[in-house]
Amino acid sequence: MRIDKSLLTLSLAVFLAASFATGCRTARSKGGNTGPGGDMIGGGAVVEDGLYNPGDNPLDPNVNFQSLERATDVGEYYPVYFQYDSSMVPPEEASKVAAVAELLKATPAVVLVVEGNCDERGTNEYNISLGERRALAVREQLIALGVDGARVQTVSYGEERPADAGHDENAWVKNRRADFAFYRR
Repeated sequence: MRIDKSLLTLSLAVFLAASFATGCRTARSKGGNTGPGGDMIGGGAVVEDGLYNPGDNPLDPNVNFQSLERATDVGEYYPVYFQYDSSMVPPEEASKVAAVAELLKATPAVVLVVEGNCDERGTNEYNISLGERRALAVREQLIALGVDGARVQTVSYGEERPADAGHDENAWVKNRRADFAFYRR
C-alpha cells in the first residue's frame, strides 16, 4: 500500500495546527493566591492534569497562606539569588535555604510562601515561568531538608516586583531572587 505524500503532509499540518491551537497546559493549584498571569503552585503535589493534589496535606488546600497573619517576629531571612536564566539554587545560596528550613522545623505554627522573581529581560510569560521554577527549586530544597511540603507554597511574580528598579546588571542581579514570606496559621 502506497501512501500519498500530499495526504501525509496535510495530515501532519492539521495535527500540528491543532496542537498549537490547544496550547500548553500549565500547572496551577486549586484555590490559593496567584501571581501575575495566575501561576502558583500550592503546598502539595502537582499531578499530570495540572491540578493541586492535597494527598496527606494537613492544611486545607484552599487556604491561601497570604490570607493568614504575617509572621513578623521570625527574624530576617535574606533572599536566595540566582544566576541569569537559571532556576538552580547556587551552592553559595544553600545556607540561606538551610536557615529557613531550621526555622520552619522549630516553629510548627509558621508557614511559608516562597516568592519567585526575575529581572526585566525576557517576556512576561517567560519570567512568570522562570520565577515559578525558582520558587519551586527553593521549595524542593526545603523539603529535602526535612520541611513538610504542606507548609510551603510558591508564587511567581516574574518581573513585577523588582528589588531594584534600575536597568543594568547591578539591578538585575538583585532582581533574580526568591523571597521568603512567613505567615502564622
